[in-house]
Amino acid sequence: MKTLVPEEGDWVQDRVTRITDPEDDRLSAYRNVRERDLVGRDGRFIAEGKVVLNVLLSNPAFAVESLLVLENRLAGLSEQLKLCPPDVPVYCVSREIMDAIAGFPMHRGILAVGRRNAPLSIDTLIDTMPDKALAVALCGISNHDNMGSIFRNAAAFEADCILMDETSCDPLYRKAIRVSVGAALKVPFAREGSIEAIVTKLQTAGFNIFALSPAGTTDIYHARPSRRVALLLGTEGDGLPNFLLQKLKTVKIPMSRSFDSLNVATASGIALSRFSRFSGL
Repeated sequence: MKTLVPEEGDWVQDRVTRITDPEDDRLSAYRNVRERDLVGRDGRFIAEGKVVLNVLLSNPAFAVESLLVLENRLAGLSEQLKLCPPDVPVYCVSREIMDAIAGFPMHRGILAVGRRNAPLSIDTLIDTMPDKALAVALCGISNHDNMGSIFRNAAAFEADCILMDETSCDPLYRKAIRVSVGAALKVPFAREGSIEAIVTKLQTAGFNIFALSPAGTTDIYHARPSRRVALLLGTEGDGLPNFLLQKLKTVKIPMSRSFDSLNVATASGIALSRFSRFSGL
């Protein structure tokens, strides 16, 4: 059964399918997303909200497989629907059906199943970076909120890429994408191997690596940038492994001695601001 959005052209009628049964097999990818999205789905992921959808549609590295939209949100998605390839199904449901499918209230009313077309390798990302570059390297970042915030900061300060070891969480997890406001679909990234291998590859490519730690030997505002800088951040609590801190340049963010604890995502924003092209260095 098709539905027509008022004051839209006939093309909307051709694109949108109204579904009234939450058990409809066409909606299987959206069912219980809260429980199912703890890990990636063979390169597929759930994108949530109009802002994230805009980023998804603008990046050729990703493809949209289908859309699931609340009835009252269709009228505001005409431009996005025009950007979707004609073979991408667009499903329209009531709020009751949406909540039943997703497993929790979807206040944005817009979901999409996306796919990463060709995951990049760390070698490829490093080889294609410009002569003057700013990279972020992550070790053991396991919190999806932190991961999403780091991507958002990287996009804001125009980092060239994010490289993460295999112990870091998937930035394409639904919550990470949402917290990043779509930046996880914008900033090039690779997730593979050990942090030791990533550090070695960055050094070989001429990157000056700054390892962030509250016990760093140099104030971050006194650190001298070079044409190629990589900021290395570790998980909250344990931080970076000692063997890396012992062999790399370590920097600290000056703060209160009585409470020297910053969220890793906040630390990434301060460090990226310091070394971005906007800093005037």
